[in-house]
Amino acid sequence: MPDWSKEIHAALERLNLSVAQEASVADELTQHLEDRYDELRREGVDEAEAIRLVRSELGDGRLVAELKGILAPASESISPGNDKRERPFAGLGNDLRYAIRMLRLNPGFAAVAILSLALGIGANTAIFELLDAVLLRTLPVQAPQRLANIEEIHDDRIGSTVARQKNFSFALWQQIQQQQKGFSRTAAWSTERFDLGQGGEARYVDGMWVSGGFFHTLGIQPSTGRLLTESDDYRGCGIRAVVISYPFWQRAFGGRTDAVGSKLSLDGHPFEVVGVTPASFYGLEIGHNFDVAVPLCSEPAIRPEGSWTADTTTWWLDVIARLDDGWTLQKANAQLSSIAPGIFAATLPAGYDAAARKNYLRFSLKAESAATGVSELRAHYADPLRALLAISALVLLLACTNLANLMLARAGARQREIALRLALGASQRRLLRQLLTENILLAMVGATVGLTLAQILGRVLIAFIGNAEDPIFLPLYPDLRVLLFTIGIALLTCLFFGVAPALRAVRVDPGTVMKMNGRGIMAGRQHFLLRRGLIVSQVALSLVLLVAALLFIQTFRNLLTVNAGFRQDGVLVADFDFSPLHIRPSNRAEYKRKLLADVKSTPGVLSAAETTIVPLNGDGWNEFIDIPDRGLSRQLVYFSAVSSGYFQTLQIHMLAGRDLNDGDTATSPHVAIVNEQFAHAYFEDKNPIGKTFEIRQDRGKPNRIYRIVGIVGNTRYRDIHDVPTPLIFVSPYQTDDAGTDSTFVVRSEEDPASLIPSLKNTAARNSPQIVLTFSVLRTSVLQGLTRERLMATLSGVYGTLAAILAMVGVYGIMSYMVIRRSNEMGLRIALGAQRMSVLGIILREATGLVAGGLIAGTAIAIASARSARALLYGINPVDPMTLVVATTALLIIAMAASLLPAIRAASVNPIQVLREE
Repeated sequence: MPDWSKEIHAALERLNLSVAQEASVADELTQHLEDRYDELRREGVDEAEAIRLVRSELGDGRLVAELKGILAPASESISPGNDKRERPFAGLGNDLRYAIRMLRLNPGFAAVAILSLALGIGANTAIFELLDAVLLRTLPVQAPQRLANIEEIHDDRIGSTVARQKNFSFALWQQIQQQQKGFSRTAAWSTERFDLGQGGEARYVDGMWVSGGFFHTLGIQPSTGRLLTESDDYRGCGIRAVVISYPFWQRAFGGRTDAVGSKLSLDGHPFEVVGVTPASFYGLEIGHNFDVAVPLCSEPAIRPEGSWTADTTTWWLDVIARLDDGWTLQKANAQLSSIAPGIFAATLPAGYDAAARKNYLRFSLKAESAATGVSELRAHYADPLRALLAISALVLLLACTNLANLMLARAGARQREIALRLALGASQRRLLRQLLTENILLAMVGATVGLTLAQILGRVLIAFIGNAEDPIFLPLYPDLRVLLFTIGIALLTCLFFGVAPALRAVRVDPGTVMKMNGRGIMAGRQHFLLRRGLIVSQVALSLVLLVAALLFIQTFRNLLTVNAGFRQDGVLVADFDFSPLHIRPSNRAEYKRKLLADVKSTPGVLSAAETTIVPLNGDGWNEFIDIPDRGLSRQLVYFSAVSSGYFQTLQIHMLAGRDLNDGDTATSPHVAIVNEQFAHAYFEDKNPIGKTFEIRQDRGKPNRIYRIVGIVGNTRYRDIHDVPTPLIFVSPYQTDDAGTDSTFVVRSEEDPASLIPSLKNTAARNSPQIVLTFSVLRTSVLQGLTRERLMATLSGVYGTLAAILAMVGVYGIMSYMVIRRSNEMGLRIALGAQRMSVLGIILREATGLVAGGLIAGTAIAIASARSARALLYGINPVDPMTLVVATTALLIIAMAASLLPAIRAASVNPIQVLREE
């Protein structure tokens, strides 16, 4: 690059500028001349002609005059000798324009830097946006900070939970509503799926049961029509009104105003649409949207048999409340505690025995803030999202170390430019501000692209978490909290990767630099030590990310390969709901047997059976039993009611005794099959066949006696993470309530989904009114591993990215070291050193750097892995083999990245190097 200092001084002498003005104009002019020279050379102009053209453009005076008019006013305010009049933001516009020009002239550098920042910032923002939506964002209702969720404090409860809401029975809700004093309004609610169809395969919508004061409690106004009120919710109301959500209004009715007043069929019952909720309201349950809201009083009409409203042991409601004026949450909790004994005494279920009654009467009540809504999603995904945010932060830190190395290299390339500016009078402070402006511009552009990328990544993550059977709904948008987070990490990254290189760039001696050769003073020992420290940090962070990836991938693999005790592949779950047929209870068992026979005869079906509990779908049924032969009483054990052929269909091993059969009817002695864990827990591995147990009944009824006729192998019951638990199988045709639906597990050698058309035909031959629901068993099991799949996938991506960044970083530092030590290598070769020994010198240097990073990374990984214990399955968080594999892999990657620079060092031409020196 030509030295333009003489031409610039000559051009500026005739302008009669102050020292500060001259320094500022010379600063900008130097860069312009260098840019113009580079542009001409790229166009193919030879060196001599390019120098002549640049000098001619400088000599005509127009360029100098233009720069004087633009820069002189700002330069006066930053004169080194005029600090008292200095304005901190003077000249920032010029700095910004100059920064934009520099990035435009270095598109490769700008693209790498912006892409690195965008990926790091985008990944962090996407995870934080999910955390914000799940944990931090308040409900879009009136004064959400005044809302509270009333909960029940309890130990074990006897009864059933039929919804995601499980705090209260209807009787408890009524007592709370009547006796509480600390809340101006209270409301009960629950969730339900309603079928829009009239038979055939079900078309479900997500619904809510709500008490009449629900919307008033939240302070919500309708988008059109009206919302439900107390007058819509009274005992015996039957089938009345329904409110629909804004998205459902748009989807199902096209946003037409005549939707209000129309009829909507829910589970075969016609409801009148009376209003639409506002577009901003998605319900109280974070992660789930709703389509329709139905009054609580309509529940007995939709479910005339086994109504949840009438059952004091069905836990299916949550209670939301608004604090009254002058009341705090602490004061309201004190009042709830005082009325709790009376409430539980008034709602004591009649069928409880003495032990259950005593336990029930110890229950209490509490209230917690509901400003951010309620959700099971928080308990399931809060820790994984925090872990992913920490991993994303490490990836961003890793990207920043690469950028810091890149900035150091760029500062070395620009040292002659910086030295010339200093020689012409520019202050270090001014140059530092200019360099930091470039860094801030990079960070802000990276943050902007990252924010856009985060919106895409966030929606991908939501689709990843949810599934067709249980979709996750989270409205993602960059609110103020997300924007501040993005800006904050952008500024932090700017400080991390930009400050040290900028400080080192301006701390040079102009005279020394102008006398140096191409490598310059920036190749000094301190500069090189900083780069070495960065690469050690990079290797350490990469190892931590690689260890995390291996741990989460092995967790997912362990769960995929865990022996659940039954066959999962090739099994279809089909639910036949025949409640629209209104079959009498006494005839249902026979009808269910006929349905099962028809399913078994369907083409393509190898075997089929009925069950009340589909394994690993989260449902459960437990009962207290007594085992007189063992002197045991009140043992809480899980149950499932299955037909003959169930163990054959799921290929569960029959260890002893016989299967259930068609002879096990309501009039025959009650029989049961137990699993191996039951025999171990209650009979100490002795043969329990022929022994009896008793299921406790309501007061006034004798216990039901069952004789054990068989033993089967252990199976996982509710969740794949659970260990096998004692389990009892009974016949569905020997229970009190045959129910109005049949759930079949159907095995085929073909794709189980291919059976659906045939099973639809089978159901239609029985009755077109039967409502059908289908799912593939293996798919349902895999959907239960969404959290682990998310952790394994993202950590795997981050681990791979970390390995790539480490490889790039090691390659860069080793290449830089080879350039810095090329004279030394040339001299060694000239003095007779073998090229292999030179190769060994470089590889030993690389090995030392990588070893330091691996040692530091191992210590960090061991210290941090224990915090992820709750997210792991079947593997120790400090697994030696995982550490060995990660360390070995990273060492191989780093040494491979070092090999090319080492070969280049060994290939140095000593004569050419010495001639240049």
